[in-house]
Amino acid sequence: MLTYDVDIWSIRQRKGRPKPFELRWRVGNRPHSRSFRLKPQADGRRSELLAALRNREQFDEQTGLPASEFEALTTPTWYEHATAYMLMKWPKASAKHRASIADALATMTPAFVPSSRGMPKAAVLRQALYAWAFRAVLAEDGTLRSRHEVEKPPEDIAVALAWIAGNTIKVTEAGRPERLRAALDALSKRLDGKAAADNTVSRKRMVLSNALRYSVERGILPANPLGLVDWSAPAKDDEVDFRYVPNPQQAAELIAAVRQLSARGEQMAGFFGCLYYAAMRPSEIAALRKSDCRLPETGWGELVLGGSRPEVGAGWTDDGQSFDQRGLKHRARRATRSVPIPPILTAMLREHIEQFGVADDGRLFRAARGGRVRSTEYCELWDAARVMALSPEEAESPLADVPYSLRHAGVSLWINLGVDPVEVARRAGHSLTVLFRFYAKILRGQQSRANELIERGLNGG
Repeated sequence: MLTYDVDIWSIRQRKGRPKPFELRWRVGNRPHSRSFRLKPQADGRRSELLAALRNREQFDEQTGLPASEFEALTTPTWYEHATAYMLMKWPKASAKHRASIADALATMTPAFVPSSRGMPKAAVLRQALYAWAFRAVLAEDGTLRSRHEVEKPPEDIAVALAWIAGNTIKVTEAGRPERLRAALDALSKRLDGKAAADNTVSRKRMVLSNALRYSVERGILPANPLGLVDWSAPAKDDEVDFRYVPNPQQAAELIAAVRQLSARGEQMAGFFGCLYYAAMRPSEIAALRKSDCRLPETGWGELVLGGSRPEVGAGWTDDGQSFDQRGLKHRARRATRSVPIPPILTAMLREHIEQFGVADDGRLFRAARGGRVRSTEYCELWDAARVMALSPEEAESPLADVPYSLRHAGVSLWINLGVDPVEVARRAGHSLTVLFRFYAKILRGQQSRANELIERGLNGG
């Protein structure tokens, strides 16, 4: 309890004691004292307490300390607060969001140390923070705790955790503009030191803001100070580099090459077909079931997407699986998205179901040994298909370097053919903001066509 009811008495000397000079004071109804070896030491401490009184500071009755000293004593360090924030968010966060929070906290926490003296190697410190400090596991008593408190970490990880725990600054100091600016600078870089993508910086900045907002909720800071910092991320172009997005002929040849690679490639051709012809995300394809498909014998079909299985490490999920079962990205849990699919993909999926069947739960695509299709598996097929389908020069270039480039190619094709951007965004599961940010070059290229249509209308058709 804080109070202004304080009396500070004169120093008394008690001879024959190791610390003979005793300073006594009273806060509320509780007496306090502290002994010193030298009288100047006692005088100095008495002057500090009197100065606090003159500055109209309240004193804590339990400890006898001025409010400023009591706050410094009880305020958690940034590391302690970041751990508390992670544990608070963990139960209701998706597995991918948990990993994202840990990634952001592991990136910013080294910026909240006063000195790099004795700092462990950057790779070891990051592993310690990402995989041990900011990852929660259930303890035997059923409570969530940081992983290193339940499992024994390797020696180098334990040393790194001990160092960071003893060297991060208090949350109150972390809220100063110069400290926050250093943390924001750290968030704007990738592990290799290059500028991070805009959406990555925004995501990590949001974690920092939310952690600071949680400190307000805990009564540590009076307000979130991040909005007062004049800082902007280094400029970086997030637009897709369309020089390396495959054209329709190249996309078709790459998918055909996957089919020709092996029996497993033949089984996975439809997976890549969904990436291109329906512009689906890999996590959505992994969750696609037979019941989601309307596949007529001729003409256009339809996929009604209602879930996704994003791939994430087993340490981030509640059931220990390497994937999470979620709704569609940026949509309510039970929301669905209808995607019309052209006859070529309709035929591919019909053929896939007839030839390979479906999993026990109705999923169209599964790993070679069952379960979710892993990114390592379909990326290996893609790498081999690029060598087969592309020229040596093209294969050495970034052209179609990852399977996800098929999704970019599908969306790009729709835009180039004049499909309304609102409809493109709906089918791809994008917001219009994201569509215009990533596909701005193509959309700008439609201006001449739009000008012709407007001019034709102004001239009476």
